[in-house]
Amino acid sequence: MTYDPKFGPAAQTPAQRAWVLAQMQRMLPGLAKKMSACTQQLYARYVAGELTWYQVSQAREAALATGGGPL
Repeated sequence: MTYDPKFGPAAQTPAQRAWVLAQMQRMLPGLAKKMSACTQQLYARYVAGELTWYQVSQAREAALATGGGPL
């Protein structure tokens, strides 16, 4: 496994990112409440390694700022 600096040391593989996401959702229940299809897709892309958590957060904030409703 090659280290990817886009992700933290504990989130290098899809399995690790899925675990990190599950832990964040457990600690911050608002991340898991009423997830839209768009949010589910963003989370799946994070787990797959296509997006960093920062990019997921930015996409969610942009949708809220433009009146896209809760993601």
